[in-house]
Amino acid sequence: MDINMGTKDRPVNILVSNDDGISALGIRTLANTLAKAGYQITVVCPDGERSATGHGLTLHQPIWAEIVEGVFHPQVTAWSCSGTPADCVKFALSAVLESRPDFVISGINHGSNLGTDVLYSGTVSAAMEGTIDGIPSVAISLASFTEKNFQPAADFALTLVNKMKETPFPQATLLNVNVPPGPIAGVKITRQGLRRYTEKFEKRLDPRGKSYYWLVGEVIEEIEQPDHIHLPPQIITDVQAIRENLITVTPLQYNLSDVVGLEYLQATGWFNL
Repeated sequence: MDINMGTKDRPVNILVSNDDGISALGIRTLANTLAKAGYQITVVCPDGERSATGHGLTLHQPIWAEIVEGVFHPQVTAWSCSGTPADCVKFALSAVLESRPDFVISGINHGSNLGTDVLYSGTVSAAMEGTIDGIPSVAISLASFTEKNFQPAADFALTLVNKMKETPFPQATLLNVNVPPGPIAGVKITRQGLRRYTEKFEKRLDPRGKSYYWLVGEVIEEIEQPDHIHLPPQIITDVQAIRENLITVTPLQYNLSDVVGLEYLQATGWFNL
């Protein structure tokens, strides 16, 4: 697949989205940094918090959208949308943008998206929607819920976009990036790790005495790196690298085919009835 970048007659166009909403500091820092560098930026993101919505779509109610002014750099065109992060990218590609963007960037998420988090992440899903449509995409997260300085992550996103422009991928690829809150020890190409959580549903009562449940839990970091059928163990996981204060860059794909499971089914003749 040939991926055409902007030319001297047409600037590079970037679609920016997130799952933290239009008011999030992360997306404002990201979009403004890219705009100041001369990129043509269009923001289309949820009108409020949509974390952990995964790749959900709004199918049973209308989607409301409106232009947002006075929040971003003057060169940024911004829309807020009532839908999910995946809705926002679909809406942008089909109803907002006059031409396909060169890149889709989602973030900067407030909190990490490591290991199996990517299955639940609205941030990653927004970027994945771009990849599904054949557009090179990036999901970028600040690996802290308390740190509020998003500029180092935005600066790295700019560096990454410059690199992707100069050295395009042969096909649309999703890069999942996590930036430590600092100090940053370097950058590492990583594979997806494994994160498990201790989870429980707390039973609570509302002011009228009616019970409801709230999902709570804590992360259990991986103890040992999971094996990968195609990748050698010396390629460390994103979970391990972020512990070492490294920026993690993990290529992801939407093809979830289980190679080991497929080969097992074939070898054991499960369906030779």
